[in-house]
Amino acid sequence: MQTLQKSLVSAVLCAMAWHASVAAQTTADKASTYEPTVGQSGKDVVWVPTPQALVDRMLEMAELTPKDRLVDLGSGDGRTVITAAKRGATARGIEFNPDMVALAQRAAKAEGVADKATFEQADIFKSDFSEATVLTLFLLPSLNERLRPIILEMKPGTRVVSNSFTMGDWQPDESAQVSENCTAYCNAHKWIVPAKVAGTWKLGDKELVLEQTYQMLNGSLRDGDNVTPITDARLEGETIQFTAGDQQYTGRVSGKRMSGNTQDNAPWQASLSTL
Repeated sequence: MQTLQKSLVSAVLCAMAWHASVAAQTTADKASTYEPTVGQSGKDVVWVPTPQALVDRMLEMAELTPKDRLVDLGSGDGRTVITAAKRGATARGIEFNPDMVALAQRAAKAEGVADKATFEQADIFKSDFSEATVLTLFLLPSLNERLRPIILEMKPGTRVVSNSFTMGDWQPDESAQVSENCTAYCNAHKWIVPAKVAGTWKLGDKELVLEQTYQMLNGSLRDGDNVTPITDARLEGETIQFTAGDQQYTGRVSGKRMSGNTQDNAPWQASLSTL
């Protein structure tokens, strides 16, 4: 009797193991044959692939190099990440749909760039992508605006390129349209995260007062009672330029200091005194 019971238990265990194996194989087969459909629902958006021609243009606008670290938010089938990796950059995709993540991982392996193109299943609003020097995205304007405060805290000079959609009142530094091999969603917009310069700066024996709206600047150069409004003032990452009177200044911002040269090649320096 005891022998019979042991045999029954053994048979049940074998059956359970067999069913588990079949279930696992079925899941694996399903994952390996997964094909996304245009317009399928995601967490915050529906999935629409970025045309390869626009992917290439976006990476050209970003001036991507092998030294860059690219992060693609909502990486979908992985084509932007894989293209960046094929250009030598270290690239990472963040995607909420686990099936899309697995699909992208298989594609990266097939393209021979799995060492440089990685993907993770995560919520972009709960992820840390502060290491990126290039950020790419194809999200709705409302999501771009939710991300905007996070992006503006990234390192000055970080390049951000979006497929089609803008960032609210943060105007792009550059926009482009692809006409060949692209029939829908063929526009790209680029922003460069600006340094923070709003405040009063001591520039020699003068005061440079700056007001900042993203990369655009307003203000004045004060010399005693003389106040000269600045014009043609803007930032490109850590690079600053402005004109005061007949003198044009160009320089570089480094924290609470900036320095550069005038159009006459005269050096200048400034330090932040108040915010």
